[in-house]
Amino acid sequence: MKKTLFTTLLLTNSIFATVNVATTYNYLGEVTKAIGGDLVKVDVLANPKLDPHFITPKPSLIGKLRKEDLLIINGGGLEIGWLPPLLKSANNSKINNGGNGFLDVSGAVTMMDKPANVSRAYGDVHPDGNPHFAIDISNITPIAELISMKLAQVDPDNRAKYSENFTTFKSHIEELQSKLEAITKGCQGKKIVQYHELFNYALEALEVEKAGDIEPLPGIAPSSKHTLELINLIKDQKITTILQDVYHEKKTAQFIADKTGATVKIVPHDVGATDTSDTLDSFYTEVATQICQ
Repeated sequence: MKKTLFTTLLLTNSIFATVNVATTYNYLGEVTKAIGGDLVKVDVLANPKLDPHFITPKPSLIGKLRKEDLLIINGGGLEIGWLPPLLKSANNSKINNGGNGFLDVSGAVTMMDKPANVSRAYGDVHPDGNPHFAIDISNITPIAELISMKLAQVDPDNRAKYSENFTTFKSHIEELQSKLEAITKGCQGKKIVQYHELFNYALEALEVEKAGDIEPLPGIAPSSKHTLELINLIKDQKITTILQDVYHEKKTAQFIADKTGATVKIVPHDVGATDTSDTLDSFYTEVATQICQ
């Protein structure tokens, strides 16, 4: 009888120890799982194979948000086009902006490409800067630390465990960065063309020069004139690599490659965006490999 009661108490404590967390993107889900372990249950809202700017607000997502204790978002305006209507429909005050169960991880990083002016004339720009900072592995540790601190705030009884898991995570990322040095060695000074302003953080960290974008402005489809200018640029500067994401149209990049002899590299923007990037390790390894080799 005592054994049964003890087991019941353990199960009950385990149930109450679980923090229900929603993350907007897969990379945030992976970090949260690493920090939270068995103490968290994570729901990821966005499909990593689709455009992160535009997610269909499905009723199933509203149902998930209604029961969450914590919502972790990328921020920087990346979710502005799809998350607010979901939060309004979910009507969960805990996870609204300003609530105890809301975390915007963009506060953990220094954002780049902040526009001097915000106007449609400059394309689909983000007022706070480029929100695609997760592509740079050096940003993932401060993001993880912020998530650890937030989990400890939401679930203070397990503060020590979250801190311990963060220390382990930080060491693992440092080891991964050391391994990636063999891939990125010699990458400095390389010139590339990319489709969208998606990989700027990684390019800056790797000291790779972005010679041009296939989009003339963020979110604006390439014109024939702009495409021809890029073809001439690639030929003149002997650029060999075009970085293409998984969700934009691929015909233009391939057309440019056919005209110039450059190679199109498909680079994931999130964990799981490609079939070979389903973990944080494989994601950052693939980013480094596609850009540098």
